[in-house]
Amino acid sequence: MPKKIEIVFQDNKIEAILNDSVTARKLLKILPIKSEVNLWGNEVYFEIPIEAELENGKELMEIGNIAFWPSGNVFCIFFGPTPVGDGSQPRAISPVTVIGKVTSENGIDKLKQLKSS
Repeated sequence: MPKKIEIVFQDNKIEAILNDSVTARKLLKILPIKSEVNLWGNEVYFEIPIEAELENGKELMEIGNIAFWPSGNVFCIFFGPTPVGDGSQPRAISPVTVIGKVTSENGIDKLKQLKSS
């Protein structure tokens, strides 16, 4: 069953839903997480203390997708084009597991204001 979560950063808060994947369930068990964020184009990412196998791996993302990159144990939020995409959609550097979606009405706009920590 999908679970609602809040993601807080730089005095902003966005809401999201995590799906019922094995990876999302592992993430739910360790919340809350505090981390330094990084930006890669229009993707925010940070390491998280879980390990999980790739589930239904995808590279082409939708804006608002939340994913886990197993190669680096990284939580990712895609909010626009990334450096390896064609400029119209976000694309992960290599396959990721989609674990959720940003649901806040203005969540993508808040992410676009984000700066690396």
